[in-house]
Amino acid sequence: MTASAVVYGASPVKRERRTKTEVAELRATIARLLERSHPMTVRQVFYQLVSRNLIKKTEGEYKATVCRLLAKMRRDGQIPFRYIADNTRWQRKPTTFGSLSQALRQTVRTYRRAVWDAQTVDVEVWLEKDALSGVLYEETAAWDVPLMVTRGYPSLSFLHGAAEDISLSRKPTYLYYFGDHDPSGVDIPRRIERDIRTFAPWSEIHFERVAVTPEQIVMLDLPTRPTKTTDSRSRDFEGESVEVDAIDPDTLRELVRDCIIRHIDKGEYDRMQGIEREERAVLEELYRKWPATGGAA
Repeated sequence: MTASAVVYGASPVKRERRTKTEVAELRATIARLLERSHPMTVRQVFYQLVSRNLIKKTEGEYKATVCRLLAKMRRDGQIPFRYIADNTRWQRKPTTFGSLSQALRQTVRTYRRAVWDAQTVDVEVWLEKDALSGVLYEETAAWDVPLMVTRGYPSLSFLHGAAEDISLSRKPTYLYYFGDHDPSGVDIPRRIERDIRTFAPWSEIHFERVAVTPEQIVMLDLPTRPTKTTDSRSRDFEGESVEVDAIDPDTLRELVRDCIIRHIDKGEYDRMQGIEREERAVLEELYRKWPATGGAA
């Protein structure tokens, strides 16, 4: 029986405990996966191991094996804590500085030109799962693209605010959606597109569901799970479900990148990058000349 044939969420099949050698080999595999591609969520690591037939596709293996090993490996220093993304927990704190000189130095380090001011369209990436935001953000941030995290069904206020921003931009806007292939995951982008168009009726909006698609499930041989019958939308849903976490993290980031760069005018982008370097040099000179700093942060 292959890993994908095991019923996800069922009680794990009773088996003998892994030997110390087997555990060490599993840990080594996890370390190699994360060294090659990070950050990942715990769920993504689970699916990477399932797809390699190294563990069974059960909730028991997820909790007792993957969660436990990842916790121990981080505590033991075998993998850095930053290799595992967890954006479900966060804090709010205003940005403050010890002095004006520190504020200037931070501005020098972080100053960026708004990429899309010089482009003819705007692009947004929409994501169903907050847990994956740390995985996709490195791509969206690199291209100055908003990452819109819905955490399941987004609130009406969230959608109205997003639509207002689209209306104000007065440019064609391309929305690319990433979410699960399950009854709710298929319905969520329909609701998003419907309400965004309702709240921004005069805007040119292009909406595309990028992942997970039925074609990707076959082409990428993605692990499936039984569709939850408790979901009221399951009656009209055919087949098994697939979580967006099941897509290889590098593939997921590549999909995001491809959605973005197809809209980039490279000549205009390079020109803006040159202006950014010049303006950062001006800020650096201002910082060096600031009284009584001596150039120290």
